[in-house]
Parts: sequence; structure tokens; C-alpha cells
Amino acid sequence: MKVAIYCRLSEEDRNKQFETDDSNSIQNQKAMLLQYAMEQGWELYNIYSDDDYTGADRRRPEFNRLLVDAEAKRFDIILCKTQSRFTRELELVEKYIHGLFPVWGIRFVSIVDNADTANKGNKKSRQINGLVNEWYLEDMSDNIRSVLTNRRLNGFHIGAFALYGYKKDPEHKGHLIIDEEAAAVVREVFTLFAGGYGKTAIARMLNDRGIPNPTEYKRLHGLRYKQPKGKNSTLWKYFAISDMLTNEIYIGNMVQGKYGSISYKTKQCKPRPKEEWYVVEGTHEPIIDRELWDRVQKLVGERAKPFDVGTVGLFARKARCANCGYVMRSSKNRGRHYLQCSNRHVAKDSCIGSFISVDTLEQLVIDELNRLSKEYLDKDELERNIEFCNNLREQRERLQTDITAYKKKIDEYSKGVRALYMDKVKGLLNESDYREMSKDFLQNRERLEHLVVRSEKEIAEIEEKMLIGDNRRELVEQYTNVTHLTREMVEILIDHITVGKRVKGEKYPPIEIHWNF
Repeated sequence: MKVAIYCRLSEEDRNKQFETDDSNSIQNQKAMLLQYAMEQGWELYNIYSDDDYTGADRRRPEFNRLLVDAEAKRFDIILCKTQSRFTRELELVEKYIHGLFPVWGIRFVSIVDNADTANKGNKKSRQINGLVNEWYLEDMSDNIRSVLTNRRLNGFHIGAFALYGYKKDPEHKGHLIIDEEAAAVVREVFTLFAGGYGKTAIARMLNDRGIPNPTEYKRLHGLRYKQPKGKNSTLWKYFAISDMLTNEIYIGNMVQGKYGSISYKTKQCKPRPKEEWYVVEGTHEPIIDRELWDRVQKLVGERAKPFDVGTVGLFARKARCANCGYVMRSSKNRGRHYLQCSNRHVAKDSCIGSFISVDTLEQLVIDELNRLSKEYLDKDELERNIEFCNNLREQRERLQTDITAYKKKIDEYSKGVRALYMDKVKGLLNESDYREMSKDFLQNRERLEHLVVRSEKEIAEIEEKMLIGDNRRELVEQYTNVTHLTREMVEILIDHITVGKRVKGEKYPPIEIHWNF
């Protein structure tokens, strides 16, 4: 019998020595479960370990990998310390432990609370455990929310990181003190904007002087802040300046709760309406005085908006700069709407830039759509479909050949591990040598098993395409002889558009349309 061990660090017993280490709790779980598996005579398939994840987080990477391998029937037993380590959600208890695991031929065992699906008599106790764990999650979430709400209402800062320009007061939890190095930059930004400089111009000035943006500043000062990866991730941008100029924290008011979680079962957050924000005045020393703040807010309000309030631009979030990948920003000049890469002006050599009018881009998209429509509808459909399906069949056959080869090697590695195990049982191999020698076998087997899963997934996708056929004709047929685009049409038809820089002598800049078909 092959056993898969699953471990998870719980909320109440985090104890890390180093950032890269498993917690002591995880280490203890592994030792306990390995000993139990050995006593039962079970062959270890793999250890799945999620550190720093709650029992309600469905995005646990190792948890999801365990489920994939369980469905593929790569082992016979799942072993945990407690049922709650696997999940605290009653829904998942019923879905997997009582639903899919029996279908897949998987036995679930947890040591401490004696959960064992091989024992039909304790199903009710497993369900009760699931219900108690669900209540625990809900109560814990309510308690945490209540504490946080109370602290917000009293003006205490509860975030993991202080806003740029401030730092956490080491003497007073929940209080902010000024970080003079960053605060000097904040004052300069407000002063420059009040003096007539635009947001992009201010960003460029800061970048030209090599001043790190807020996220890079945190990283450079030793804070464990996740820095976005990318060519221009350390640069000041238009939106960083824009957000700074309207943040009341800079005048001494604590503003929190701009985003709220959807549910205690997920870490996903959504914006909250302004009237639901928590705003407490005078909680800390201001960086910006009231006179400068009021002057800046007046200027912010006077700046022309590219689109009417409440409307979404035709290509909003769809148009990207071909040179740096940044989403193009809308602007308005003399009644016409334009799209431009804001990175063009934030720093030297940050981007060569891209620029196009919304009207021009709309016409280019319409021309290409009509061209595709004519091409698809004029071609011999039967001939095209035959060619399409033949290509898919060839892809499927190649993948099936690969899977056969992978499975043959997997079987060889499994036999090798069993042979090593028998040598250990016979006393021909000590425990240390057995672990060392079987490690490579198990790693290679696992790698090949993942390749099998991936290949089988690709085959399923190919077969689905062959079953439903190429849907491009049907979609294109709906939009023949188009003369005008709507936002709904753009959402349906287009994934994104890249816009390059216009070459001298050319009428239009180069564009590349990435369709949804």
C-alpha cells in the first residue's frame, strides 16, 4: 500500500527559525507520520507540505498537487496528523473525504482524531469534526474582524507595512511616525504638483535622480515586501504619484478599510465604497500641512478627465505598449481621445513609447475583423476543418506515444524503489543508504508522473477541440460588416492589443490584435 503524507502549518503553532525553513510544527508532523506509516508497513509515495497556509485556503499548492495525484490514483492512502490539517471546511470534507476519495479508491487516515474512511462507523464523527472546524473558522474570522474593526475605529494602524513616508513606531504598536528620508520625497511631490508640474513629469524627475519608488524603498530598507518583477518595476509611475496626492494619511488622518475580503474562506479582496472606509483624524504627525493639501486637492479636481464620469473607455485595460508591456493610459486633447504609454516619460530609456488615437485604433480593429470575416466565410469550410482536425490528431498521437514512454520509465523506477526497500528489510541496506539511494528514484518518478498528468490534460484539450470543432467561424459570423465597436464587442472579441511606435513614413503605428478566438 502506497501512502501520501500531508502536512500543514496551522495558525496557532507557527514557529519559524528561518524564512526558508519548514516550521518546527511541520518537522514534527513529518516525523510522527513517517513513524506511523513505517509501523503500518506502508510504502511512502511522497510528502506534501504546505507551510504558512490556513486550513480554509483552497489555493494551497501542495494540497492541490495532492488532489491531482489522488485523482490519478498514484497512491492508496492519505495520512494526516488531524482531519483539520487536511481542511477545516465541511464542504471539502464531504466533497473529498466522503465523496471523491472513495470513488478514486483513496483511504483517508488522520492519527490524532482517529479519522479513518476504512472504518464506516466513524463517518459521523468525521462529519462532526468537519462541522466543528467550520465553526472554528467562522468564529475565528468574526473575532479577528471584530478586533481589527475596533482598532481601525480607534485610529490604530493595522497594516503589515506603513505607508511610504512613515514607519511603524517601535514604542507604540499601531502608531505611525515620520520616516524623514521618504517624507522629504512626499513633500517634494506635493510641492511640485502645486507648482504646476504634471504627475508624469514628477515621476520622471524622481527617476532621473535615481530615487527608488515606494516598493523598492521598502525592499532596500530590509522589509519583506514582495517587489513586482519587470524591467521598470523600480521606477516611479503616474499612478503612484496620483495615489500619493489624494491620500489623507499624509495630513495626519488614519484611512483604512479601502479593500475588504470577500469571505473568510479566501484571501481575495474587493474595493469598498468610500463611505465604508475607516477614517480617524489626527492620529499621527502630518507630513503635508493643510494649506498645501487643500491647494493640491483643488488642482487635482480641476484636471480634465479623459472620459465622462461613470463610463469605461473603449479599449480600457485592453491596449498595451508593445515595447514595455505597460497598459496604455487614456488622454484627451481638443475633443479627441488618445492612448499612450505613460512609461515613455517617467525615465530616460524606460520605453521608446507608443501612441495612437482611439478612433484610429477602432478603425484598424474593424478593418482586421472584416478581413478575417471575409477570409473565414469565403474559404472551403470542409477543407479547412479536415486540415485542422488532422493537425490535432497528430498532436494527440505524439502525446500518447510520450505518455507510454513515461509510464514505462515510471514502472522501472517503482520497481527500483521496491527492490531497494526489500534490501533494507533483509538487512542488506541500512536506513540512511536506503533513503539516499531511493531519493533519486522517487524524484524522477514524480517528475515523470507530472509529465503524464500534463500530457493527459493536453490530450483532453485537443479532444475537446476536435469534438466541438473550431469555433472561430461561428464567432466571426456574428460580427460581419462591422462599422462601429462597442465596449461589449471589445470584451467578447479581444484579449488585448499591443501598440508599437509609429515608424517615420508610415501612416499608423504597428498593432497586434490578440483575439479571444
